[in-house]
Amino acid sequence: MSDGTGRPGGEVERPRGEDGDRSVDVRRRVEQIALGLMATSGVVVLLADLFGWLDALAPGGALPKVTLLILSTVTVFLLMELERLKKLDTVDDRVRHLGPDVQRKISDLEAGVDAQISTLTANVEAHLSKLDIDAIAQRLKRQHYGGVVQIHSRFPEDAFTGLLERAGDELVILQTWIPNLHHLRAALYKAITDQQVHVRILLLHPSSPVAGLRDEALRAVRDPALAVNVRASVEGCLAGLAELNTALTPENRTRLQVRLYNSLPSIAVFKIDERFLVSSFLHGQLAIDSTQIEIEGGDTVMGEEVQRELRTLWSIGTDVDLLDWRTSVAGISL
Repeated sequence: MSDGTGRPGGEVERPRGEDGDRSVDVRRRVEQIALGLMATSGVVVLLADLFGWLDALAPGGALPKVTLLILSTVTVFLLMELERLKKLDTVDDRVRHLGPDVQRKISDLEAGVDAQISTLTANVEAHLSKLDIDAIAQRLKRQHYGGVVQIHSRFPEDAFTGLLERAGDELVILQTWIPNLHHLRAALYKAITDQQVHVRILLLHPSSPVAGLRDEALRAVRDPALAVNVRASVEGCLAGLAELNTALTPENRTRLQVRLYNSLPSIAVFKIDERFLVSSFLHGQLAIDSTQIEIEGGDTVMGEEVQRELRTLWSIGTDVDLLDWRTSVAGISL
């Protein structure tokens, strides 16, 4: 009978590989039996030798024969395992061939990863180079603070001297007079002679009515014994600037300009290139003893306002000839 597949009805189809699995099982069973016989033979031979049975069974030649028997069994066992040992050689060959391939693939993978990392690093650096943190911070500072970078409790002479030593363009001073001129004169001389800086100074005319008003403002909350004579202070400042001018060569004297104004000053200013120190004329207190606002940037909101005030007072001021400042001041009409 047939089951419709062309095979006898009682025959069951074996799964693929079942015959191979059975042959492996048979061989393993034979190996186990052979190993068991070898182990048993060893024990039997040892016991027979101890009781003298070997000499009784085969006097003089039993032990070599037994040894030959065991060696023959081991040889048969090895012959049975020869095919499996050959497979080990095949595996070893495959491993050796696989080694270079794997190493090459690993090398290719490392090279690819390194290339991707390099590309990513280059992209990150390119984006970071466009993102100038300092410039952004500076721009935000200008937007939110109008250019103010620092506040000083009083005029910072050391900071001013440091800025003046790095100046490359001009120094502009707007004051009623410069109370600390004797501290700044050496720095002014160096800036004019060594750095070729153009110095412009605006002072209040000593005979201006504003001088009297400033006298009253300074005496408002101070002991009269500590009163400051504004007119005498302005004239003393002019005398100090005349001495500085005399120490300069004729060529360098052209870089020192002094003008007198007859107007109410709103602020006191020390401008070094694009850096400003700005204070107010408060009652009972000199401007250099008042709070100083440090501004960076002539294009900032506060920088533009300060420069506009400087231009206004410079335009209404009158030049003073420091070679004969008394005669020059006397000739200025108010």
